[in-house]
Amino acid sequence: MSSAIRISAAVSAALEAGRPVVALESTIFSSLGLPAPANGEALRRCLAAVRDGGAEPAVTAVLDGQARVGLDPGEEERVLAGTAKVAERDIAVALAQGLPVGVTTVSASLALAHAVGIGVFATGGIGGVHRGAGVTGDISADLDALANHPVVTVCAGAKAFLDLARTLEYLETAGVPVLGWQHDWFPAFYLRSSGLRVPHRAQTARVVADVLRYRVRERTGVLLTVPIPAADELDPVMLDEALAGALAACAAEGVTGAAVTPFVLGRIERQTAGASVPANLALAENNARVAAAVAVALAGQ
Repeated sequence: MSSAIRISAAVSAALEAGRPVVALESTIFSSLGLPAPANGEALRRCLAAVRDGGAEPAVTAVLDGQARVGLDPGEEERVLAGTAKVAERDIAVALAQGLPVGVTTVSASLALAHAVGIGVFATGGIGGVHRGAGVTGDISADLDALANHPVVTVCAGAKAFLDLARTLEYLETAGVPVLGWQHDWFPAFYLRSSGLRVPHRAQTARVVADVLRYRVRERTGVLLTVPIPAADELDPVMLDEALAGALAACAAEGVTGAAVTPFVLGRIERQTAGASVPANLALAENNARVAAAVAVALAGQ
């Protein structure tokens, strides 16, 4: 697969020199992740956070039928306007059909990062087991990707509207180490704690890098969960009300599969009077900052 991937000059130079690199998904920076102009702000803040932390950012995407790791100058605007989501299973189809612009999900980004030798990936929140999955079978491909690509994924837990307890159970079954960044609780995206404990706490980036290095299964990645900064956390009562309304609307309108996440996030934005957007920006930037520290530690092995 690596022969079908185009790596930007900056990312290629960093990889060849053994310098730290952080992969970033592009869905969060597209219109499917955040409304304009917040998506552009998210991109700028995440790129700056990675660079300020001493690492090279590598945004993943599909452009003109090519899988991309790292964007060239002037290509960011195409990603910001992207409306076609590409998961890991879709990469081959996107390349075969010459997709003009495809924004990558967590699973696709992990696959591309692994293929080119990047060991750290930052996102907002991962997908997981959806509520009612016992009936629908709706489980995000992100979880399978975490179990099959030896990359540290840095996130603010899973999306708050998912079945978080079953998501953690799935990760345990898949053998994915789940770490809490200087924190004992599994975050719920906009909230610092879901009320569920993480199996292990990691105080330093070196520990996280060593967990990846010492993993028992060579193919398995590591999930590092980072709570949203305390000042940016949403009010739990307001969020619960917004979630209930968003999920009810989702069920009433028959929204399923990949369409659930943008639908629910859009509803939450409206029902929180836009408060969810700055929270999303803050957690994404914070995750990128932590990911850079982990990448620096991993490169210093």
